[in-house]
Amino acid sequence: MIKEVIVVEGRDDTVAIKRAVEADTIETGGSAINARILKSIALAQERRGVIVLTDPDHAGERIRKIISSKVPGCKHAFIPEADATRKGDIGVENASPEAIRTALSRVHTSYEGVASQIDLEDLMEAGLLVHPEASARRMFMGNLLGIGYCNGKQFLKRLTVFQITREEFADALARLEEGELK
Repeated sequence: MIKEVIVVEGRDDTVAIKRAVEADTIETGGSAINARILKSIALAQERRGVIVLTDPDHAGERIRKIISSKVPGCKHAFIPEADATRKGDIGVENASPEAIRTALSRVHTSYEGVASQIDLEDLMEAGLLVHPEASARRMFMGNLLGIGYCNGKQFLKRLTVFQITREEFADALARLEEGELK
């Protein structure tokens, strides 16, 4: 049984989680997350802790940002888009039990107001910004680091908020450079 309560978007996500692990969930009901749901999430965070596991799409990121801004200290798990896509549909409900367990084993806790070990110059040197393949490279690195895919500005923010170390970044970059992007 996972101690924390897992926040997902809907009923089908809860079914997928329960196929993978024994855990309690809170469903946001999609991107129309309301004050009552946020209050439930805050209570769960206070009592047991929360892991946010939303779809790897725009709506999922929006929900994740709302929760993070209203309920500090939540943990975050990310399923790579490729592992959450079936027949063109993206969502946690499409992920295999193994992909869900992998995401939950690589949980990150957000820490606001901390200094980053990695800066914009590091991202540019790594080809994660201002590079013809920057988007694909960020997706690969985000999946390796367990922080998901996002644009360059958000990528830097996640590296900071989730306190990704210089060593973790360098290891993931080395794997990228070894040709694992393909």
